[in-house]
Amino acid sequence: MSIFKEKLDEENVTVAEAKDILADIEAERAADEDRELRYELARAIEHVNRFATLEGEESRELVEELCELEYVDERAAIKIADLLPNDRTELRSVFAHERYSLDGDQLDEILNVLAKYV
Repeated sequence: MSIFKEKLDEENVTVAEAKDILADIEAERAADEDRELRYELARAIEHVNRFATLEGEESRELVEELCELEYVDERAAIKIADLLPNDRTELRSVFAHERYSLDGDQLDEILNVLAKYV
């Protein structure tokens, strides 16, 4: 017997998209006077409000544009959209867990895409 509920669906989202989702939940809970925000939900809202720099739609556009590059997968694109690295060194840290490394031209191409959104 498990105390956990069954996972029905899973989707990777950026921090900015999570902010939009949590804002909707917060508004729904605020409309009902009897429902309070649980501690975990309040902390999650505080976190996304602090760290989301782009708007939700804008961050999704960035992820999609990064995924068009053949060497960037969705997971890495989401991490890049969340961190918004400023230079090659910061960008290399996103790919540090991969079995491959990107050359300077590939890193510059990613940074050029980022420059449109920052």
